[in-house]
Amino acid sequence: MRIATLAMICTPMMIVGGCTPAPQEPAYAPPPPADIAQAVLRDASGNEVGDALLTQLDQGIRVVIRVVGLSPGVKAAHLHMTGRCDAPDFRSAGGHWNPEGREHGRDNPAGQHMGDMPNLIVGQGGRGLLEVTITGGWIDGSDRALLDADGAAVMIHAGPDDYRSDPTGNAGGRIACGVITPG
Repeated sequence: MRIATLAMICTPMMIVGGCTPAPQEPAYAPPPPADIAQAVLRDASGNEVGDALLTQLDQGIRVVIRVVGLSPGVKAAHLHMTGRCDAPDFRSAGGHWNPEGREHGRDNPAGQHMGDMPNLIVGQGGRGLLEVTITGGWIDGSDRALLDADGAAVMIHAGPDDYRSDPTGNAGGRIACGVITPG
């Protein structure tokens, strides 16, 4: 027969009615992975031109990008591997998020980068909306996490992505950037 030892807290009044177990400190648990992240998009002059919301789903990362005040047309949108957006050219954001070491573009037989997304269409009023799920992606808490030690960024390019040219899709200059932060 096993006998379990249980620490008890007893006060004189409780001895008559019984004792209660001593409170135990919870075991340490690391914080849960981020289930949302966000970014404020700014142009080279520092003006706010949009935002992005990233939500962790079971099947991947849901990305919603909203822009305002951009010139009308089709623009490439990508997730970049470094969480820096130094104006004027945003080169500090590095290349596309590519944890699997693939080439660029959904139409490339060796593609695609995890950070490749469909083009963003900006209407005549300067507004655009892109909603996409990056299948298999993780915001954090994975070896393929977007938010690694040096962070990540959302990038909008001047032109459309051709979905095949490596490494950038021939998308033109970087016109808006936002550092992705948890929560």
